[in-house]
Amino acid sequence: MLNFVLFGPPGAGKGTQSQKLIDRYQLIHISTGDLFRAHISNQTSLGKQVSALIADGQLVPDEITIAMLEEEVEKNPEAKGFIFDGFPRTVAQAAALDAFLKGKGTSIAAVIALDVDQDELTKRIAERHKQTNRVDDQADKLQKRIDEYFTKTIHVLPYYEDQNKLNKVNGIGNIDTIFAELCQVVDKF
Repeated sequence: MLNFVLFGPPGAGKGTQSQKLIDRYQLIHISTGDLFRAHISNQTSLGKQVSALIADGQLVPDEITIAMLEEEVEKNPEAKGFIFDGFPRTVAQAAALDAFLKGKGTSIAAVIALDVDQDELTKRIAERHKQTNRVDDQADKLQKRIDEYFTKTIHVLPYYEDQNKLNKVNGIGNIDTIFAELCQVVDKF
């Protein structure tokens, strides 16, 4: 089973590139953002909790995120592998993911970090907000999300670097060029 973490700040292109990777490698995409939005749109009790946190630009607590992710993996027992998008966001989540996958006889093959600077992120998300009007793309919430990434989430990278699993890819440029670089990483496995 091939499992990858696609890592990067909000607006780095994780969703766009994930879809291309799914189409090419037949992996299951698990985006915590998509899971959160589904719970929110279905107005589940979890969705209401998540909605309040996201609207305030905060991260969802680890125990909620991990439980949702594990539930999603369990729904796909025949999967060739998974692309984890937007998870893990903390070292505790990374350790929990490793332990969960180990219990299933598998592991993360590689972490692919899309490297995009803050100016580019701000431009991309402003454009995405015009097109989709996502609540979490509003300017005040966006800055909180970017700050969260660069002050907290970024610390997950050394965790995977210590395991020799970290691969950095330039996330600025032509979508297909970036995809080709991602495929070079995936094809190693």
